[in-house]
Amino acid sequence: MTPDRSQRVLDLAIALPAAVLSLPVQALLAVLVRWRLGRPVLFRQTRPGLHGEPFQLLKFRTMRPLDPQGSAATDAARLTEFGRLLRSSSLDELPSLWNVVRGEMSLVGPRPLLMQYLDRYSPEQARRHEVRPGLTGLAQVSGRNSLSWEEKFRLDVQYVDTRSTLLDLRILARTVLQVLTRAGISMEGHVTAPEFLGSLSDEDPR
Repeated sequence: MTPDRSQRVLDLAIALPAAVLSLPVQALLAVLVRWRLGRPVLFRQTRPGLHGEPFQLLKFRTMRPLDPQGSAATDAARLTEFGRLLRSSSLDELPSLWNVVRGEMSLVGPRPLLMQYLDRYSPEQARRHEVRPGLTGLAQVSGRNSLSWEEKFRLDVQYVDTRSTLLDLRILARTVLQVLTRAGISMEGHVTAPEFLGSLSDEDPR
């Protein structure tokens, strides 16, 4: 069985039951998000998938909406305590299980970033799109957002070159531990990951 086929079998064996069994939790969280943050409940954003093909990423919203007057509110100002709790517990990512069921993502793989980053990768970094993006990945269990962009992308490509069912199972097990300990949630001085400006212009370690 090819690596792609093996991974798809593992994805469906875990993600489909998890998505169905977590429906009551997802429903409760939807109500809480609606109450605490208003509409929309879901955060939908176009992200690059396999070979950079776009798909709609689904997550629970964790931030207040942008100011309609157009003032530049920071992520720190928009992120509520409730949103921080959702992010630190990874509960905001439960809707992404449906991305896995639909085949747009895998349980394990490089995290799906922003479409505008596609032109900023070096040829080596762009290899992260040779596999489906994942809910978790080698970079996430090796430091998550405490890593620099360069370190994350190096680990992403390492995963592409060494992926196997056993590696995926190990990463999933380490992910559970990391979620429980809430390690590496954000980079020092940032509530979300800073923008990736490209390797050549990345003057700070990111």
